Formats: sequence, structure tokens, C-alpha cells
Amino acid sequence: MFSIRVYGILINEKRQVLVSDEFIRGGYYTKFPGGGLEFGEGTRDCLKREFKEEMDLNVEVGDHLYTTDFFQMSAFNPQYQIVSIYYFAKAIEGIKAPLRTKPFDFDEREMKIYEEKQETETFRFIDWEDFSSQSVTLPIDKVVADLVKNLNPGI
Repeated sequence: MFSIRVYGILINEKRQVLVSDEFIRGGYYTKFPGGGLEFGEGTRDCLKREFKEEMDLNVEVGDHLYTTDFFQMSAFNPQYQIVSIYYFAKAIEGIKAPLRTKPFDFDEREMKIYEEKQETETFRFIDWEDFSSQSVTLPIDKVVADLVKNLNPGI
């Protein structure tokens, strides 16, 4: 079985890369914002929905960057193969979600969400100079982080 995931690479005007710090099933993960494709949904619509649900942020989905081209088993269910699709994304409004400066800096509200759902997340920007594949946790995200860093977008 397959799990299709769609993620956005959002780089702001200060040349900072947006990441999501997540606490899922007792584990800590830093990844790009996004999530699972739902039945009947296109990949670009999925990414727009995920940004709206997770950050209450409307984004413009830009160019396709990468689609997984190697086998990756799900970290949460070994019966699933992960296929991740990455696009550049641009905020078309100001970010309303709280942004953190430290990894996994969850507040009381976010920890209550964890108690209910067994997962929670928060967001932060990483300065371009500090951003690398070491900034993210998941294997496919590491490949994408290297691609992004090698592109050296002139923002």
C-alpha cells in the first residue's frame, strides 16, 4: 500500500526556511509542512489545504521540486510505502500561527492537543546559513533539503 504525502518548501524574504517541529507517537520530528493526500484531491490542493489546516495560512503553490524516487517505508506503518511530493510554496498573507525560535518549543495548548490526538506541531524558520539536511529528520526530507540548499534560491 502507498501513502502519498505532499510538502511545501516556504522560504521567506529573509531567506529563512519554514519547518514543522512535531511530536508524534512519542517521537520528535522536524519536517517540511504538509501532509497526506486525501481521496479525490489533487496534490496542489492538498498542499493548500494542509497549510490552511496546520497554520491557518493561504499559500500559492509554486514549482514542483521533487517526487520520491527511491523506496521508503513508512516510519509509522511498515505495510505502507511513502511517496512524497514537494513544491515550493509562497505565503500570500501574513503568518498568523505562532512561530518559535527553538525546536520543539510546544506551549500548553499544543500539549493539550497532544494528549487528545497523540500528536502536535509547531513551526519555526531556520536561517539559510544554518539550514541543511541535518535540519530535518525524515530521510526523504533530507534529500529535499540538500536539493533546496544546492539551488541556492536568490530571494
